[in-house]
Amino acid sequence: MIEVDIDQQLGAFHLAVEFSAEAPIVGLFGRSGAGKSSVINAIAGIAEPARGRISINGMTLFDSKGGINVPPEDRRTGYVFQDALLFPHMDVRSNLLYGQRLRSPVDRSIEEARVVELLGLRELLQRKPNTLSGGEKQRVAIGRALLAQPRILLMDEPLAALDIPRKTEILDYVERLRDELSIPIVYVSHSVAEISRLADTVVVLSDGKCIAAGEVDEIMGRLDLRPATGRYEAGSLIETTVVAHDLDDQLTTLAFAGGELIVPHLDASIGERVRARIRARDVSLARQRPAEISILNVLPGFVTAMDDGVGPIVDVQLAVGRATLNARITRRSAQQLGIGVGQNVYALVKAVSFDQRSVGYA
Repeated sequence: MIEVDIDQQLGAFHLAVEFSAEAPIVGLFGRSGAGKSSVINAIAGIAEPARGRISINGMTLFDSKGGINVPPEDRRTGYVFQDALLFPHMDVRSNLLYGQRLRSPVDRSIEEARVVELLGLRELLQRKPNTLSGGEKQRVAIGRALLAQPRILLMDEPLAALDIPRKTEILDYVERLRDELSIPIVYVSHSVAEISRLADTVVVLSDGKCIAAGEVDEIMGRLDLRPATGRYEAGSLIETTVVAHDLDDQLTTLAFAGGELIVPHLDASIGERVRARIRARDVSLARQRPAEISILNVLPGFVTAMDDGVGPIVDVQLAVGRATLNARITRRSAQQLGIGVGQNVYALVKAVSFDQRSVGYA
């Protein structure tokens, strides 16, 4: 359980954020300048709020009324920055063990061997940072933070400096950490794809304030939050289960309460839970079930909401079974089809619109 209620004036910027969350990964989401880094700096003890309270799993780290302000070195927060910030004169193993030296043996519940295995670092232990790729450096930085035996892991835009293949690589490792270590993670990002794939609970910040908090699939699909979540990347999250693989065509079938989704082949076992993100711009609508088309995913649903803005684009929210799906179409298309709230429609989603950043293991 993470509880944050802080107030701080940072020059002309006023930070006033209050939220509580209980989840393996809490996503702090917002555009640049929203206050995300300021919040986790306060959690880490790098910055002291003027007023408020911060507690992690029942332990109070800061309480202005009670006069509590635990020093950063005693908070046991593992911090992973945008840049790996490894010590250049040390090899990988020495970098990994740096934080562990600050903890007595009785506090060391996370073992070096386990971290090396989880993060795939065995072949890198004798190398210096200047010989590593960006993704390798970030894996070492994550390992160093874990071996400091943290109560909570703070990750501040850890993929910002990486290319897409390296981002996908690190996302896979973060999912492994979530599944195999009992350490809560606060993951800061302005990327809809990263938050949608990783977070269980998301806190949306805008202009130094929390404007929404809740389960990621509900929050990231809300039409009213588009100014903060970004219209271009807006979409929906659907919790699914792997039910079939077609090895000949290299496709995987995912089942959910509203039907089935066919996506490019996933390296996942039958019965495994998978979270699929569908961008609104990748969803087309039809009033009747189309025939003889190349699109493999045709899902029946009905319209539950439409935006009332101006301009050429209309966002349409659908109920597909118990799932929510958003579609982005032109205003002309909506008018020509006569689409309105309460009407039955068919949502069309190309299988090729799903990529490695669109599907994550739940």
